[in-house]
Amino acid sequence: MNKIKKHRIQTYSESKKSIFYNFFKKVTLNARNKFFKYFKDFTDYDDNKSVLDVGTTPSLDEEQNIILAKTKSNKNITCISNQDCKILAKKYPNIKEFVIGDAIKMGFQNNTFDIIHTNATIEHVGSYQNQISLIREILRITKRYVFIQTPNRFYPIDFHTTLPFIHWLPKNMHRKILKLLGLNFYALEENLNLLSEKNLKNICKELNLTNYKIIKHKLLFFTSNLILIIEKER
Repeated sequence: MNKIKKHRIQTYSESKKSIFYNFFKKVTLNARNKFFKYFKDFTDYDDNKSVLDVGTTPSLDEEQNIILAKTKSNKNITCISNQDCKILAKKYPNIKEFVIGDAIKMGFQNNTFDIIHTNATIEHVGSYQNQISLIREILRITKRYVFIQTPNRFYPIDFHTTLPFIHWLPKNMHRKILKLLGLNFYALEENLNLLSEKNLKNICKELNLTNYKIIKHKLLFFTSNLILIIEKER
């Protein structure tokens, strides 16, 4: 099985096996609907804007790709993923193009899209340096806004594995425990590298960004997700 195929099968598979899956599905759906409201409220999105969705998931599940479900009237949507997402073409006929590529090194020209959207992707691109490279690349190809959503490392439950608290441990210890539990896919940094609010702020500092905000989305009184919104300097 090649790496991309493995990623497609195993990403989110642990949560789907869980007895809590239906609960987490409902929570995820509600949260992602809220994320789209943040997207509209904190960017200048309308149906005439060109949008690149980075990290599109080749899944027809209701809770996946909310951005595509909410922008069906926009014919200026492009999707890029390391997986083949053409399965989505029938469900979302408005999509301009599905591109298979590397989010850290995309082949688009500078300032190609009005808005770049990425949902629950940055934690899957590997090392901290890769995460910096992803944001740098996104900034290169956006004209104006960047919208990045990622789970908060310090929420009590990791929604990828549905395990509590162990992701608060030092990352090397966390990965060793995941491996012992047979969760080999998520035990690799290249497949899961959770971020905190401090990590996002440090990335922005390293990239000399000042025109940004971080929205803290809460679930049961704790911050479950972090949304980084950057307005590109003109």
